[in-house]
Amino acid sequence: MSAALRLAGHAKDLGGGFKVRRLLPAVQRQAVGPFLFFDHFGPVTVEPGAGHDVRPHPHIGLATVTYLFSGAIMHRDSLGYVQQIEPGAINWMTAGRGIVHSERRPESLANQSFVNHGIQLWAALPLAHEEAEPSFVHTPTEAIPEVQVGDATVRVLIGEAFGQTSPVATYSPTLYLDVQLPAGATLEIPALVQEMAVYAVDAPVQLNAELLDAQLLAVMAAGQPMRLVAGDSAVRLMVIGGDALDAPRHMWWNFVSSRKERIVQAASDWEAQAMGQVPGEVEWIPLPEHRFKG
Repeated sequence: MSAALRLAGHAKDLGGGFKVRRLLPAVQRQAVGPFLFFDHFGPVTVEPGAGHDVRPHPHIGLATVTYLFSGAIMHRDSLGYVQQIEPGAINWMTAGRGIVHSERRPESLANQSFVNHGIQLWAALPLAHEEAEPSFVHTPTEAIPEVQVGDATVRVLIGEAFGQTSPVATYSPTLYLDVQLPAGATLEIPALVQEMAVYAVDAPVQLNAELLDAQLLAVMAAGQPMRLVAGDSAVRLMVIGGDALDAPRHMWWNFVSSRKERIVQAASDWEAQAMGQVPGEVEWIPLPEHRFKG
């Protein structure tokens, strides 16, 4: 049986020539487990003076999950956290009732060229935690469990798989795996969670005997396992999933909520600069011209 749905995503320019491939949300599917936003960025060479910095901006009702394959990003937020995000680490920022953060080039790399490549996900918070206290947790590379499954290398970034449990705390059952599959190798992944999908980062892969092209997100039918077979080249795969959302979500700009009026309120709060400030920052991203209609 093949995947229930294949999503190609679309290119999105975040400004300054910084383009991403956005797989979620899609017309055909809002979320896979709690994940309702999936951006694959890079590989992109960041030159000195390039305008790839993301100025301070707000979030509510979600958690951002940032993971790098290469490069570096300096995270700063309104709670006062300053953290350089580096390859292999998981950075989980709970927005809850509201947080503001920026994502910039580290000062140590100001005069260097480097390659940024990674994935940013947003996880919707369960209804009971939509207004949770904001927080930020950095889990370093060495704390993430890694296991050899046949010829495959699996890093259990979030959740449980192959006898390993990630230390990253979540608000609902959540799965996030980084799989490296050598050429010709096979990996079988059981239906570990209610909803599950796999993304081919850099090369095609056989998924349940059908070809999945690179940069496609294949959403599995409920209860369906995966049999992944690499072709003539190695492939990197990201597996996401978890329990289905406990209610539909409204999304507008950087805000997620089960209630339209909450998004309207967040927009007003940001316009009034009443959601907090990032220490040391003087810039901020204004609201989009086209406003949310609650």
